[in-house]
Amino acid sequence: MPLTRRLLVLPLLLAAALPVRAQEAPWPSRPIEFLAGFPNGSGVDIYQRRLAAPLSRALGQPVVVNNRVGAGGNIASDAVAKARPDGYTILFATAGTHAINQTLYRRLPFDVLRDFTPIAHLGDVPNILTTSIEKRPQFRSCQDVIAAARARPGALNYASTGNGASTHLAGALFARRAGIEVQHVPYNGQGGAVTSLLGGDTDFFFNQVGPAMGMIQQGQARGLAVTTRSRVAALPEVPTVAEACGLPDFESTTWYGVFGPPGLPEPIVRRLNEEIVRIVNEPEFREWLVRTQGIDPPSVRTPQEFRAVQERDVARWAQIVRDAGATVD
Repeated sequence: MPLTRRLLVLPLLLAAALPVRAQEAPWPSRPIEFLAGFPNGSGVDIYQRRLAAPLSRALGQPVVVNNRVGAGGNIASDAVAKARPDGYTILFATAGTHAINQTLYRRLPFDVLRDFTPIAHLGDVPNILTTSIEKRPQFRSCQDVIAAARARPGALNYASTGNGASTHLAGALFARRAGIEVQHVPYNGQGGAVTSLLGGDTDFFFNQVGPAMGMIQQGQARGLAVTTRSRVAALPEVPTVAEACGLPDFESTTWYGVFGPPGLPEPIVRRLNEEIVRIVNEPEFREWLVRTQGIDPPSVRTPQEFRAVQERDVARWAQIVRDAGATVD
């Protein structure tokens, strides 16, 4: 080949080789964005930040928490559903965003099963029926709440962290099972709901156990019943709804989990799953989950098992949403 021709061909060969080298760069080679759809101070935010630090150390790159709040978590979810499947955008999700919302919202810009890659299950999250000690001293038990609601149908109300959140649907399911008429008052996250409860604007609140524990321990709120089938280790003195309210088999729990965009390469899924599962099953982390957040540690370990949990809960919550008559346009 003449020298002039070789000089023309050489840049083309080098250019063709560059994308291959970029693709072969080890993952991760830059910071990872960890999205969530809920505000600072929420149960999601507390857990997400606790997980991000050891995950950063394990992966050798910063895991940057980014809360994109709004639309019941759908804004953050949509961003991940449309992100490049390169492992640099992952989502801290809940049963609300990835099971409940599929039925709750009439129009979603994504499908919770088709448009996400399951990575890791992070644990099961109970709710707890709480009332203000100062503003509602008459509510010393779950039966007190039910009796008051039956005496004045429609007069009592309950707070939630938003339409379709577990804090909303736990209250709706409770009202339906107890045969009472109460008003739902949705707020945008923990702050407004807690303020309304402690200020006396709302009568009760099925808060998540983690965020509720501080109020209970400080003597601001009274925990009347947990929504699990058995008592929560962090608050062993608090009975279940079945025990305290006379509602057999009552259960309203959700979960946390990590998802990636659709088509996330299997090696990246495997690495993230292995590191996350290892971190959340370390004794110190499990103790933190159980004792300070009231969260049952993950019951499943593989992405395939997590997907099975998600599929089951899409169907289970669809029935609860329809029974509660909840909908968000």
